[in-house]
Amino acid sequence: MTVVPRTKKGRLLAVMALVVVLFVAATARLFAWPVTDAPTKVDAVVALGGDPGQRRAHLAVSLARAGYAPVAVISLGGYHPPCPSAPPKVQVICFRPDPLDTRGEAEYAAKLAARHGWKRLIVVPERTQSTRARLLFERCTPARLFIVPVADHPSHWIGDVFYEWGALLKALVLKRAC
Repeated sequence: MTVVPRTKKGRLLAVMALVVVLFVAATARLFAWPVTDAPTKVDAVVALGGDPGQRRAHLAVSLARAGYAPVAVISLGGYHPPCPSAPPKVQVICFRPDPLDTRGEAEYAAKLAARHGWKRLIVVPERTQSTRARLLFERCTPARLFIVPVADHPSHWIGDVFYEWGALLKALVLKRAC
């Protein structure tokens, strides 16, 4: 038997509770446990920037070194880290996106993919960024994408989720083109 609130205040509380539950469920699905992929053979691995510790760049180079791709494409983002050295039999391409955001990284990677005929890409974002990275890269390139994220730093997780909500809404509503 379902209990139905009979007062305006009760209905309002029920609606607010439903909104909170839906927000938490959407946050969990989009940012905590987004759709990700296992590494597979591709034409290039693309590491997104904005990572002072270069964890994404290190994973991209490691995946290339392990034989998943002959090329690692590294966004240096807004920081000024050195371009990682190329292991044997791996080409490393470093770049600074313009605009300096995930869309700029997707645009640059799409141009490289078109120029080199790449059909399959691994994209390495942070876990909370995976949903938006997939959306933007799908808009910019017809290449088949495999999202292989690094874990967010635990101390940044809440801030990253709030940032990603805003950035995802911006990508869905305001900046819909590649």
